[in-house]
Amino acid sequence: MSNPFHPELRASARWLRLLPPIRVIKVLDRVHARRPVPAPPRLADVDVRDLSFAARDGQSLRLRLYRPAARAQETPLLLWIHGGGLVIGSPEQDEASNLSIVRKLGIAVAAVRYRLAPEWPFPTPLEDGYSALSFLHAQAEALGLARSRIAVGGASAGGGLAAALTQLAHDRGELPIAFQLLIYPMLDDRSAMRADIDRSQLRMWSQRDNVYGWSAYLGHAPGQPELRPYAVPARRAAFEGLPPAWLGVGSCDLFHDEGVAYAAQLTAAGVACELHVVPGAYHAFDLAARAAVVRTFRASYLAALQRALYDAT
Repeated sequence: MSNPFHPELRASARWLRLLPPIRVIKVLDRVHARRPVPAPPRLADVDVRDLSFAARDGQSLRLRLYRPAARAQETPLLLWIHGGGLVIGSPEQDEASNLSIVRKLGIAVAAVRYRLAPEWPFPTPLEDGYSALSFLHAQAEALGLARSRIAVGGASAGGGLAAALTQLAHDRGELPIAFQLLIYPMLDDRSAMRADIDRSQLRMWSQRDNVYGWSAYLGHAPGQPELRPYAVPARRAAFEGLPPAWLGVGSCDLFHDEGVAYAAQLTAAGVACELHVVPGAYHAFDLAARAAVVRTFRASYLAALQRALYDAT
């Protein structure tokens, strides 16, 4: 059988077979969550600060805001939602990437610490994202942010939450979003129940992990009837009027088919959507490998984000 992975990713694909299942990582993440939050780094070119905001239920939550030290009065913003299968992770895990976005594009990035399943199932993580978006809109003038140029983005589970948040904000009609950045997003619980997937090609995120993540978030096994709007972004019926999107995914990613289908649904509804498929790339390949294919992938979504936020009016 031929090796399905991109030539530049084959070495990392070999050792990634040793990753423990998400249930084990969840235990380690609980231990890590008890540690003090690392202080924002002191940098000459990027202002980094932690801000508190109130969730819908009154709970005090946190986001980490990154802004260029020398910035315009109305700086475009990316609200970033971290990945982790809906059950693990923190804003600081993407600090290097967020700093890079600020430096390359001259925009601000706000990384939200939303509450995680199974302790906090749907809709809490999604509503936490909405509360962060509401806070940033309300404080835009004080923080030097441009309300009309706010994008929402995320990777993996964060990409799925970003898609759901975009749907929710559109339907409530209170908080405009200019763009959605969906990096190998977790969009459809039904993928966890597929029997036609070649599991030997999966890395970083397996079907077993997917079952655990969706079950923890939804409160029931994936693939069952789900009538709650926004719980599963791919189950939405009408996509008209949503903001433009960039969606990227690898061909060896469990989320490949659902990502391609979601992009097609957006396009069919008249929503501008740039789809970037990386042949032979596994889930979250850009986190585990340093290669030209990774640089090309990142350059694509950074260019799309720059066009969206600097051309938006």
